Amino acid sequence: MYEQASHALLNEILAGLRPEIGKFRLRHFYTRLGANFYAIYSLFKLLYGDRPDFKQQMVRLVETLALRYMERTPTLRKSDLAREVNYNWFLSQKWVAMALYCDRFADNLQGLREKLPYFQELGVNMLHVMPILDCPPENNDGGYAVRDFRKIDTRYGTLKDVEELAATLKSRETLLVLDVVVNHTSDEHEWAMRARQGEKKYQDYYYVFDDRKTPDAYEEGMPEIFPVTAPGNFTWDETMGKWVMTVFNTYQWDLNYRNPAVLIEMLDIILFWANKGADILRLDAVAFLWKKIGSTCQNEREAHLLLRLMKDCCQVTAPGVLFIAEAIVAPGEIAKYFGEDAIYSKECEIAYNASLMALLWDAVATKNANLLNLGVKNLPNKLDRATWLNYVRCHDDIGLGFDDSDVELAGYDPTLHRAFLVDYFTGKFPSSPARGMPFGTNLKTGDARISGSLASLVGLESALDSEDEEAINAAIKTITLLHSIILSFGGLPLMYYGDAIGTLNNLEFLSDPATQNDSRWVHRSRFDWEKAEKRHQSGTVEQRIFSALKKLIALRKELPAFVDFDNRHLLLVENPNLLVFYRTDPENSRSRVLVICNFNVEPQALPIDTLTPHGFFNHDGMKDLCTGENVPVEDGQIFIPALSFYWLRD
Repeated sequence: MYEQASHALLNEILAGLRPEIGKFRLRHFYTRLGANFYAIYSLFKLLYGDRPDFKQQMVRLVETLALRYMERTPTLRKSDLAREVNYNWFLSQKWVAMALYCDRFADNLQGLREKLPYFQELGVNMLHVMPILDCPPENNDGGYAVRDFRKIDTRYGTLKDVEELAATLKSRETLLVLDVVVNHTSDEHEWAMRARQGEKKYQDYYYVFDDRKTPDAYEEGMPEIFPVTAPGNFTWDETMGKWVMTVFNTYQWDLNYRNPAVLIEMLDIILFWANKGADILRLDAVAFLWKKIGSTCQNEREAHLLLRLMKDCCQVTAPGVLFIAEAIVAPGEIAKYFGEDAIYSKECEIAYNASLMALLWDAVATKNANLLNLGVKNLPNKLDRATWLNYVRCHDDIGLGFDDSDVELAGYDPTLHRAFLVDYFTGKFPSSPARGMPFGTNLKTGDARISGSLASLVGLESALDSEDEEAINAAIKTITLLHSIILSFGGLPLMYYGDAIGTLNNLEFLSDPATQNDSRWVHRSRFDWEKAEKRHQSGTVEQRIFSALKKLIALRKELPAFVDFDNRHLLLVENPNLLVFYRTDPENSRSRVLVICNFNVEPQALPIDTLTPHGFFNHDGMKDLCTGENVPVEDGQIFIPALSFYWLRD
């Protein structure tokens, strides 16, 4: 868009660029900068327009984009151009992701390269390698308290190892996802260390205060993230003699994006990792980027402006790189991280579908799909060129972030129902087979979240201990059922390392002082490669789970109806135990897949007269794509076995 003030400033900036930039031919950079500059200028002005150094900061921003573009390799530039042409590339049904800890899966980055055949065997072609940046050995929040954003933790390897991994993955047509923790740093980061020594420049990188007056004003509206292990949102630093904002842990200092220098530094870090070969960058804790007194300091309008600005800038330098918004917030807020008031994604192309994850766990505990149907019905529509990251488990806890109005419509009291779910998954509820652990229990409110591996939460651990074959079968069926939904729902399915072989809880974390107070480590165990070998032994638990998921992944990739263009249609049926929806191929409306999921421990009937108006079962039975068998109609009904699902096609 042409606008005189921004165009005049752009000309002035370009005329004054450093000589080392001006001498390079940067045709694609300049065309993209011209296309996005009005948006960049407008957003930067909204955030920082009242500063006397506004123009100098704009110059620094553009120079940062140019310098990082100059470093971008010909291979990465070629990839950018290809993805600009095929701009919906990431909406394909052919992508299946897995998140893992490098050290816990394969010791280090070189070891991870050696284990790539495992992913290929399963069908995974997108790897989220969780934090590998330099962190303190102890106070590191599992890698999310970064000491140096441009250095790899020596436990994992070197920058060269990252580049080699990225190149190897690219040769295998596999995507690399890396984390950038944009909300905070470790208190051992150079910026924090220099702030401690009294350097005003770096104290301005954080929220630092001389006394409790301003912190207390913030605290009035801010919830506690870790009320047990890190109560409050500010920490007194004795060396600095000041209070510093620490929303998460006391050793994680929140960055102050009211300072444009912080934005430019973090944008430079984002582009640094884009240039190392990351296809997708997961931006951690984006909901917390902007703080305001009198608010919860989450989901602020300025946080969205910052993300739009980051995206507009990244499109200039590395347009082939996508963003994931790690925003585990209320259902009504999640979709906003795609970008509000837009047709196409203007912030992050990908967002965690935390609502679906929580709803799936509710269905497991209640043995029905009542709340799940309501939640899916009210799930906000995504934008074009945006997609959900659908998952069952991840490295974090399970938060019960349902919409209270949906819980009430389902017939539950929100407070009592959440208490039931915590009791169920921690094994306190009578007859529950789950073996989870509470996390982040708030003694004031009674709220808690849940830790535990997928297999242990669905009852596989207790079933194996009791040698109950029926319970083992039920647990395996539940694991497969849950994955069948994230693979068919629409979006990018994200698996968690270990789930494909039924990894159980690991209690070793309790003997380590660095982790013993954080129950999330119960599901962050080392990948057991001896156990994994059992996936090749017929009849083992590992083989039954792995082969089932492998088959579903392969089938997903062959179904054009599973591409993600808002082509999911929910069917609300009278049977509360069933989730029913169908997917339509956007290029062939006659190519559809009907998905039916039964969360109950008993077989369920579904009258076909609820399906025939939508064009299903008009010619007797339909074929289940997963088994290849025909699903017959009996007395005007079809029957779905306990804890099972169908992917049906005429």
